[in-house]
Amino acid sequence: MQAIEITSTGGPEVLRLVERPDPEPGPGELLVEVAAAGVNFIDTYQRSGLYEVALPFVPGLEAAGTVVALGPGAEASGIAVGDRVAWCGVPGAYATVAVVPADRVVTVPDGIGPDVAAAVMLQGMTAHYLTHDTFPVGPGHVCVVPAAAGGTGRLIVQLARRRGATVIGAVGSAAKVDIAAGAGAHHVVDLSATGLAEGVEALVGRDAVDVVYDGVGAATFEDDLRLLRIRGMLVTFGNASGPVPPVPPLRLSAKSLYLTRPTLFHYIAGRDELVARADDLFAAVGAGEVEVLIGERHPLADAAEAHRRLEGRATVGKILLIP
Repeated sequence: MQAIEITSTGGPEVLRLVERPDPEPGPGELLVEVAAAGVNFIDTYQRSGLYEVALPFVPGLEAAGTVVALGPGAEASGIAVGDRVAWCGVPGAYATVAVVPADRVVTVPDGIGPDVAAAVMLQGMTAHYLTHDTFPVGPGHVCVVPAAAGGTGRLIVQLARRRGATVIGAVGSAAKVDIAAGAGAHHVVDLSATGLAEGVEALVGRDAVDVVYDGVGAATFEDDLRLLRIRGMLVTFGNASGPVPPVPPLRLSAKSLYLTRPTLFHYIAGRDELVARADDLFAAVGAGEVEVLIGERHPLADAAEAHRRLEGRATVGKILLIP
């Protein structure tokens, strides 16, 4: 097998294509031939050392492919050789084959290709839990989505609008305005022309936002707090611009704000919740209610370039590695 391996943390240059012995699935595990692997900011955090992982390490937490072998007892899962499956939260996706616990995969419905399945698992289920559970947005709510043209942001926009909220997207350039608007944002703020708080307040006034779903981190944090109404919620779920500095809880008291830093893996910890969330998401994609935009596909050997593109905010939609 071929895989991308990290032996020391650092910049994209530490991602190296290597050959490894073909793995064997253990008890309750599947061997999957990877058709596509998603590239996500969490991969860059692990590569850089922001999130600590044991080395050496094969990155990639999201992929789709075809089952080629079952480990002992894995047949009890109902998954068979030849089934198309997808997963997230299990490391090792940057490879031609991967070993995955059978209870952490979901089957991919007919009509959804492996590239779309790989593209929607981590970012799509993140958008799903944020809008359905962390702050269940609905009619009458105003939500702000920084980085609304990115992979996760664009999906949050679609799911929030699907649930009846008024959605304000923010993007980093004029070229991305139409992308966020095309995803369903009622309004789009171009941050190359105005600040986030100023742009949103010009649309809805001060203290008018119910929730901000923010994957950007440090660069937008202060504006996020300013925009929220009394008892509004800031959901900070990513660090694309760097981690948010420590915040004294007293900062929140001016408007009795809620601040949360959730992670997807706590929202799909149980198999029932994982399957239910994936099924709802796949159903929305299959019905055309959620569009998955794949911006770039790179060969596995070009993983470093894929990371450079993602961290440089030069991409639109999802980046995939194709083994």
